[in-house]
Amino acid sequence: MAISLREKLSYGVAGAGGDLSYGMTNAFFSNFLTDNMGVKPGYLSAMFLLCRVWDGINDPMMGTLVDNTRTRIGRFRPWILTGGILNAMVLVMMFSNPGLTAGGIGAYVYATVAYLLWGMSYTIFDIPYWSFVPALSRDPKERNTIASIPRFFCGVGQAVVSLFTVSMVAKLGAGNEPLGFRRWAMILAGAYILLVVITVTGTKERFTPEKKEGLTLKKAFITIKNNDQLLFFMITAICFNTGWYLTNGLGVYYFKHVLSRYELYAVFAAIVAVGQMLGLVLFTVLSNKYSKRPVIIGSMGISAAGYLVMFLLRNFRGASLGVVPLLNAEIDVGFVVFAVCAFFACIGIGAMFVAETVMLADVVDYGEFKLGYRTDSIVFSMKSFLLKVAYSIQGLVMGIGLEIGKYNTADASVQPQSAKAAISVMAFGIPVILIAASFAVFVTKYKLHGAFYNKVMDTVRVMHEKEEGVSDTQESAVEAK
Repeated sequence: MAISLREKLSYGVAGAGGDLSYGMTNAFFSNFLTDNMGVKPGYLSAMFLLCRVWDGINDPMMGTLVDNTRTRIGRFRPWILTGGILNAMVLVMMFSNPGLTAGGIGAYVYATVAYLLWGMSYTIFDIPYWSFVPALSRDPKERNTIASIPRFFCGVGQAVVSLFTVSMVAKLGAGNEPLGFRRWAMILAGAYILLVVITVTGTKERFTPEKKEGLTLKKAFITIKNNDQLLFFMITAICFNTGWYLTNGLGVYYFKHVLSRYELYAVFAAIVAVGQMLGLVLFTVLSNKYSKRPVIIGSMGISAAGYLVMFLLRNFRGASLGVVPLLNAEIDVGFVVFAVCAFFACIGIGAMFVAETVMLADVVDYGEFKLGYRTDSIVFSMKSFLLKVAYSIQGLVMGIGLEIGKYNTADASVQPQSAKAAISVMAFGIPVILIAASFAVFVTKYKLHGAFYNKVMDTVRVMHEKEEGVSDTQESAVEAK
């Protein structure tokens, strides 16, 4: 049975809420800590790595909990609601300074606890949310559409953060940047909770298999270990996503400290948002007309090309084209060319974000094909984990790079040339290498395409038909009695 547009939209809106939180954390948390709480970049590397070690255990645990959950409103929605509310509350905590001395031990402890709680609460929301995709439909083409809708709303959430954070922090803080961040985080947290409530009340589960036996943590790790396509998908996605996270996380630093033109960050963010949203639409259209593999390869190619030109033009300014009144920013030839390249790169990035969700749904089916049992949430727990791994690698690279470049946390307004060079290389050079690595793994190791993919889907479909046939027979027997 086809899913109504209203339900698809209701499912999708929580994606915007989640990315209000994720976007703030990815783009502004490191900068908030270094520039407002005096936390050294090198410590951020250690902090992100420490938290990911815990996530390696925590995420499969959450997937196991979801797969074993049975409530009146289903497996997923209770956790989506709980996780969304908790994560919104922690978001406010992350961007608040409760009177701690900048650079003091209290600032380091507070930052670590806040980030650890953010990761745990985001997991509670994210894993069941994305596990909805294979539970809503078994039709591969409809999955493409379903997956694109929350990805579109995720893009909206990211756009809100990127476009309005700088101006809203300045306006709400009235010169007090930490206060502005806290008030802005409170507004985003309220919106996040509202959107999660809409998703929970506006959707329902489909195709939930009968519970046959409890899924233990041990079985979760066995499932992950024995699903080779999950491993190759993870490597592909982590490499690709890390490249974008570096750009996103260092964008503030680049425009604030390298170009000394902070007002252009919102312009850049708007271009990025439009490019990514176009990529979401193009992937859905093209993958329904052609197979996913060439669309994914093309997405990687356009991203790599855009990044390469951005890196080459990172310091090129050119002739001034004047001030754009609406943006209150001076635009030059170099920025226009740079922005066009960013737009095309982000078309590929947006397409890949949808592709990753669709690929992971295919990996769920492959796991059932290979192992004989279905574990939607355990496999989808790896989506949350890979995003946080990519974010942690971003943090590790940023921390080391800023330390090597001698980034000045004592007075962030004055940065040495070495720090500016490190920011540019990390934001636009390293992503090209990471996209190339992602492409190499995808084309050589990921095999869920063509005849083999069709075999997997046909086998799984027969398995489901047999299960439904047995279930119908049992129900008839009960009714007869």
